Amino acid sequence: MFGYILCKEDGAQIRSLVTDVVQQTDKMIQSFNISMIGYNISCIQQLIDYIKTRVREHEEGPVRYVFKSEFFIDLVLSICERSNKMITDQHRLFREANDPVIYVEKKRQEYYSIFLKYCHGATSAVIFGEIICQKLKEPIEQSVYKKTARDLTDEVRSNCESLNGNRSNLEKHILKTLAEQEDFDKYMNYIQNPRDHFKSFIRDEVSRFITDQFSVSVLPKMKENIELLQQKIMKAAHESTQHVQVNRGDVGLWLKSFTQQISDELIFSEKDLTGIKHDDVDDFNLLEDLIRHELPAIMFDSSSRFNTNTFDEKLDQFRPDEILIDHLCQCCWVQCPFCKAVCTNTIENHDGDHSVAFHRVTGINGHLYNKTNLSINICTSAVASNGSFCPNDSDDKVLYRDYRRAGGVYAEWSISPDLSELPYWKWFVCRFQKDLEKHYNKTFEGSGEIPDEWKNYSKQDAIESLDKYL
Repeated sequence: MFGYILCKEDGAQIRSLVTDVVQQTDKMIQSFNISMIGYNISCIQQLIDYIKTRVREHEEGPVRYVFKSEFFIDLVLSICERSNKMITDQHRLFREANDPVIYVEKKRQEYYSIFLKYCHGATSAVIFGEIICQKLKEPIEQSVYKKTARDLTDEVRSNCESLNGNRSNLEKHILKTLAEQEDFDKYMNYIQNPRDHFKSFIRDEVSRFITDQFSVSVLPKMKENIELLQQKIMKAAHESTQHVQVNRGDVGLWLKSFTQQISDELIFSEKDLTGIKHDDVDDFNLLEDLIRHELPAIMFDSSSRFNTNTFDEKLDQFRPDEILIDHLCQCCWVQCPFCKAVCTNTIENHDGDHSVAFHRVTGINGHLYNKTNLSINICTSAVASNGSFCPNDSDDKVLYRDYRRAGGVYAEWSISPDLSELPYWKWFVCRFQKDLEKHYNKTFEGSGEIPDEWKNYSKQDAIESLDKYL
């Protein structure tokens, strides 16, 4: 910025802009569907154009500053670096499925097996059945991972205490974990970037659950799902054979019946066999027998590759953590301008005022008394007092009880006078007093001196207060 000293409200606006741009670019990358259509340089250009538009629109809004070019460049580089692994992994999946050299190398053994059968005089029905089984490999694997991800999501929500409720319950467990770890940097990440912290916590919880429960829960689910698929495919082959025999149909009718019966479980259609000669297949009992004989080996080969190392990678877009993030994080993330507590409304961009059940000590957000000492006010008790504050670091004082008169973000919050307070944040301020003072280069002195009674709260008291009040 051109020599302009940002006030806290300006800083909050910029952080909100960056957070929203990051979230929207993540959604854009998912919409590019790179794993299916591959990476194109236009993907990055679209991201850059979007970021440029958002920065320009922000500057044209009701703000008192403009960004240096370095801000735009740093934001683009940060988002590209953040997105690199996601784009790279998705493009690798695309190449494995579509690059001729990689694809042929991967299929070498399958093609060789079919070639040997030709050399040994196998009938068209046998060859066609072999090809069908080979073509079913990837759809079977995709279906198993997708079904297992859904099952696993339900199990995580049922058995993982931090994820089996609403966002309020999740936040309670995040606060407990932070207290147990006593890591100031993690606390500040939670305070400054709550949505990102929530997402990271959910990913860590799901990853830990999968690792701990893989052999006793995840793997059995995958094997159960693959067995159910095998039964469905065999049933489809048998009923298709009966259908053709009753209707005196040909291989086209058999294939149509077969693909229709498995279409609700597998992404597999007649188009997957385009270019493969099968007009002369007429022994449908033999075709069915071949599938019944070959399918168990296909299933065994797939299940033998199920392990913790490949599970996370193979889930791709069917990830339990992302499903849970969508469920728990599609809500309001606006933060209190005084203490940074997050609005508890479950609807993003909701109508009406923002609100939260328990506010925090405002000094946690760097809020000051008379621009000098860190504040020990808690919003709900402050608005019940005769105290005042200077909005946007101005010299104009506004009474806390008339905070809406400050306008802007202050007018968008409903903060009810309430003298009940959460001991958790009092313990936090005492435990991390020196860290907070160093972080903000201010002190808890004078009017901001920490009350002696706050120092009586132990970490256990803080954790227990979460169960009592939240």
